[in-house]
Amino acid sequence: MIDWSSCPAVESDPERVSGAWVFRGTRVPVAALFENLEDGASVHDFTEWFQGVSPEQVRTVLEHAAKSALAPA
Repeated sequence: MIDWSSCPAVESDPERVSGAWVFRGTRVPVAALFENLEDGASVHDFTEWFQGVSPEQVRTVLEHAAKSALAPA
């Protein structure tokens, strides 16, 4: 499980989207990025479909996820 609390591109608020981790300033769940990428979408597609999410936010989330995957358990 990834600890998103140290990723500056995301936030969680129990009052929004049931407390799911979302891209900061949006209601777009981080999980939506990974689901769309798994389905073959590109980062460009994702940021076009979810206009409030910037390419920089996506890059930060992907880098955070990659670092988390490589971190010792």
